[in-house]
Amino acid sequence: MKLFQIEEPDGSPVDPDMPGVAVGIDLSGAMAEIAVAVGGNAMILLDREGFELSLPVPTSADGDWERALAGARLRAERALARPVTHAAVVLGAAGFEHSVRQATEVAGLILLRLVRADELPTGEPLACAAAAIAEDLAPRPESL
Repeated sequence: MKLFQIEEPDGSPVDPDMPGVAVGIDLSGAMAEIAVAVGGNAMILLDREGFELSLPVPTSADGDWERALAGARLRAERALARPVTHAAVVLGAAGFEHSVRQATEVAGLILLRLVRADELPTGEPLACAAAAIAEDLAPRPESL
């Protein structure tokens, strides 16, 4: 049996203590949408064919918010092939903030910001606006 080591392109090993990618998660509609931003340019993340996830958004405070957020994280990690550790989350209505804060933590995400849909500018998908917020608020390796 031969063993081999996988390294980053620059030759340095991956540091498991470093923060992962920050994403935007839109929970204001019927289905969750996830986006990532790089350099201010955001794009919606989609599932690969054959690995589709249904991510319905709960309609009550005691709904399965953890499933929606864990599924959003899984979709992002599959699409990006990188760990996702931080998120900015968009909600459509008030009253779910506490449930979403708890579910975000249980899903393994650090909540950077929780924002209502009506607080964001129109014209771009809400997940993309949240991704831009997440990119701005995400911890930088040099600041750790």
